[in-house]
Amino acid sequence: MGRLTLKDLSLKGKRVLIRVDFNVPLSKTGEITDDSRILASVPSIQYILTQGASLVLMSHLGRPEGKPDPKLSLAPCAKRLSEILKQPVLLAPDCVGSEVEKLAQALSPGKILLLENLRFHEGEEEPEKDPAFTAQLAKLGDIYVNDAFGTAHRAHASTALITKYFPKKAAAGFLMENEISHLSPLLKNPERPFYAIIGGAKVSSKAGVIHNLLKRIDSLFLGGGMTFTFLQAKGISIGDSLFEKSEIKTAKDILSHNNSIYLPSDLVIANAFNNEANIQTVLAKEGIPPGWQGMDIGPQTIEQWGRLFQNAATVFWNGPLGVFEMPHFIKGTHAIATALIQSKAKVIIGGGDLVAAIQQLGLGHNFSHLSTGGGASLEFLEFGHLPGIDALTHANSSYTH
Repeated sequence: MGRLTLKDLSLKGKRVLIRVDFNVPLSKTGEITDDSRILASVPSIQYILTQGASLVLMSHLGRPEGKPDPKLSLAPCAKRLSEILKQPVLLAPDCVGSEVEKLAQALSPGKILLLENLRFHEGEEEPEKDPAFTAQLAKLGDIYVNDAFGTAHRAHASTALITKYFPKKAAAGFLMENEISHLSPLLKNPERPFYAIIGGAKVSSKAGVIHNLLKRIDSLFLGGGMTFTFLQAKGISIGDSLFEKSEIKTAKDILSHNNSIYLPSDLVIANAFNNEANIQTVLAKEGIPPGWQGMDIGPQTIEQWGRLFQNAATVFWNGPLGVFEMPHFIKGTHAIATALIQSKAKVIIGGGDLVAAIQQLGLGHNFSHLSTGGGASLEFLEFGHLPGIDALTHANSSYTH
């Protein structure tokens, strides 16, 4: 991957400052509802501890907008990680300051300190407003490791700027290394046919990666809420469906590559945005009547796409194909996932809501790779690099003990 990795480092007796992604979903009562991001960090954490190092973990949670918010404390993450590792995980009262420095310096080999939410300080997301924040974080470790792929597309204090304080000592963790090793081949020399399936709600958030993928893929399949912006761009009526008026021109530009682009041929529509609404299936070319909205791909599309996917060698899929949160409208996503499992293709699931849908269906273990970062995976495929990766030490730099 061209960058220093965890196994390149001599860790014994060192204090390792590691950026992880514990931005987990919480219930209204503050319970973690999905701990997969915490579990994904465990291989790096366990390796560092077995090498005789102590560990200072840092992460954000939610969007507290630069101010402390007790509802977004990392306390539930400290508790869950402690349960997973079967050892104490001390939660710091803050992420910077003299008290935190003392706690970090007092760590003996094998011990773990989790810093409080980085985004309780505006210097995390806007380092230029508080340059001292990055320097204060850097004081807490001898070595820096970034294992938070999900935030690697952000040039924040803890993901990019901090590395200048760790010359020749800023490395990628195992999760970061794993993400790059699965996504990089899609930019270089994927096995063909190489197909991309792009779903989700917005054309605006995915136009860049779609344009870049069109240079590399053999076919593109478009579904989810963004379908209706594309249908509107073709002059097809979409009833009350979600669409982005500002993206009609972008949709027309993308459709100009029409020899390799598939839109759904039929749609499941409903007369209200809820699971109990009346449902019918319509042909996409006939349009959606007023008072109805598109909710999922239809059975004809499932059959057509499923047949085509049996020939695929590589598939990148980002974004669900319907309103997966409602049981009646997860069927398209479920059926396409099943078709891909039955194919011989190497399937990369590109993070975000789609991973949530795939995990909800209990199918995650069937795919080659489930990315931990939706936005990060898309930006990596759009630009070929990310600020959090670019900031790490080059692999050919000799490691300074």
